[in-house]
Amino acid sequence: MTTILVTGGTGTLGRLVTERLRAAGHEVRVLSRHAQPYAVDLREGGPGLDAALDGVDTVVHCASTPRGGDEQAARHLVGAARRVGVRHLVYISIVGVDQVPFGYYTTKLAVERIVEESGLGWTILRATQFHDLVLQVLEYAAKLPVMPLPAGVSDQPIDAGEVADRLCALAVGDPAGRVADMGGPEVRAFPDLARAYLRASGRRRGLLNVPLAGKAYRAFREGGHLAPERAEGRITFEQYLSTRPGARV
Repeated sequence: MTTILVTGGTGTLGRLVTERLRAAGHEVRVLSRHAQPYAVDLREGGPGLDAALDGVDTVVHCASTPRGGDEQAARHLVGAARRVGVRHLVYISIVGVDQVPFGYYTTKLAVERIVEESGLGWTILRATQFHDLVLQVLEYAAKLPVMPLPAGVSDQPIDAGEVADRLCALAVGDPAGRVADMGGPEVRAFPDLARAYLRASGRRRGLLNVPLAGKAYRAFREGGHLAPERAEGRITFEQYLSTRPGARV
């Protein structure tokens, strides 16, 4: 059994990775801004980061935020990992970061390059969007009397637990470089996903397809963020919704 550090270990994905690795008997350290004893802001680095990594064999890097700072955080993490001799760095990225010129995707691609050029043994897994994120988007849209949806855009949501399972398998193995993408079980048009959400929540809303402009929207519309040939997920969006409190499906 190895000592594994999970960055962002209190987040949606990191928490699941931590639980699974501990259940398998590994010593797991959780690093986040507020989780003691390894409360570290990766964007700032510092001696606390070196202490958290001391004696660690593998890092699973789940920490990320669309608010910025991921590249700086990755540089601090890589620098400290090299200083203490970490053997394996596993990074979770997003399908389409090299196809869709969307700000957050561009940052994730830049972090991939930092990992690849780190001098450490590394593994990168790209996954499609989690069910949780799609639900957040739909809940926000449902605050209006008519739900605005991006016209012509589909998604391929995947269960975060299934991605966590894959990350854990990669973490306990040898560095594998860029591994095959992992996609959800179905490619679904946004109106279809919205109707599933409305049925599950017992709400009534009209749907309004809104055409958008720009290169990122065009890339989403063309499916640059999808991986239909890698539909490895098994849990559908409806099955995910059925586990939510108050679900009607």
